[in-house]
Amino acid sequence: MERKGHLIRKTEPESIAEELGIEPGDCLISINAETVEDVFDYRYMIEEEYIEVLIQKPSGEEWLLEIEKEYEEDLGVTFENGLMDEYRSCCNKCIFCFIDQMPKGMRETLYFKDDDSRLSFLQGNYVTLTNMSDRDVERIIRYRLEPVNISFQTTNPQLRCRMLNNRFAGEALKKADRLYEAGIRMNGQIVLCRGFNDGKELERTLQDLSRYLPHLQSVSVVPVGLSRYREGLEPLEPFTKHDAVQVLEQIRAWQERLYPEYGLHFVHASDEWYILAGEELPEAETYDGYLQLENGVGMLRLLMEEFEDAMDRLEEPGALSSRKLQGCYSGVTGLIAYPYIKKMTERIMERFPDIRIHLYPIRNDFFGEQITVTGLLTGQDILAQLAGKELGEVLYLPENVLRSGEHVLLDDVTIEEIAETLQVKTDIVKSGGYDFVDAFVIPEKNKG
Repeated sequence: MERKGHLIRKTEPESIAEELGIEPGDCLISINAETVEDVFDYRYMIEEEYIEVLIQKPSGEEWLLEIEKEYEEDLGVTFENGLMDEYRSCCNKCIFCFIDQMPKGMRETLYFKDDDSRLSFLQGNYVTLTNMSDRDVERIIRYRLEPVNISFQTTNPQLRCRMLNNRFAGEALKKADRLYEAGIRMNGQIVLCRGFNDGKELERTLQDLSRYLPHLQSVSVVPVGLSRYREGLEPLEPFTKHDAVQVLEQIRAWQERLYPEYGLHFVHASDEWYILAGEELPEAETYDGYLQLENGVGMLRLLMEEFEDAMDRLEEPGALSSRKLQGCYSGVTGLIAYPYIKKMTERIMERFPDIRIHLYPIRNDFFGEQITVTGLLTGQDILAQLAGKELGEVLYLPENVLRSGEHVLLDDVTIEEIAETLQVKTDIVKSGGYDFVDAFVIPEKNKG
């Protein structure tokens, strides 16, 4: 039998959907007699306090459900397709695109380039605006789907066309004007490429983007990631320590200029710039609430703040009574974070002498030594560099080495394979400082 509508994969316990008998395998046909095109429509249509929802059961039977609920209350369903529509792939050929710098032979999904404004709203992905139609802009404004995360790179139209290898990339910037005029909240990203959009071009871009304040809440500046698989691509050079110092000087100048008027630092450097420049990370308050964590902006500062707070809590009366305060463990991290994580492990061992932690920095031989972030580590590099090392009772891998929702790394090596090959129990530690402390100063509930 032909099915229509949007297939429901899951219903939340005690949700409106479960109460009304909506089940996995049912299809959403319409809301208030209107076709639901995608997740934009769905999120907008279900906001009202009274809605009529048409559901088709697997048998073909149709139920028209009259629902009274709180304003903006969700039905509690998860759809088989999160977007409720086809994913839109990127039409650009950006000179800095990391997907173009991956070797052949990896799993097919890793080569998909998304540039979908709906993923910007749902998952925080950054979009170039080149794939966003006028109708998309109209619906974002109508439905107030915000914030929209935009990869600007540069506001020089000609340079943007060159960097994105898309002759419409400069014109697409006008869509940001429309979002600003409608008061839609935005965040921005600049992937800095040496000799292209740095220096005077960066100054121009920050000047132009500052005019979008306060609706453009933040702009991150991140250095281009360069793998060893760049044959046939635009030649790009890595940034030097001197370059990093100059970039930070530019960013600080803009922060000092804008903060008194807007109460926002607005433009933020990713952690790599400070490490490359050999400078201390800024204090927590300069990150404006950590709006750009996914771009590596303030990630290390937040980690250390949480770690210090977690360690302080262990000093409270009775806090240690349900903790395991001895054992030998190991962990891995990328080169960029290693000095910071190392200080954290040393702090734990100093406070608890019967806990031993072996922390191993993993060099990225797979993508090349210029890639130093933890999130791009592969299973084969971890296995090769941990062979013969002392690993203790448990080997902890950071959560961000995994593909989202899976127990597999970028190169398809699984957690189970790592455990079996190295003959050690292997576990995952989440990225927060509280989770880090709990991994090694183990709470009662996690023992065993």
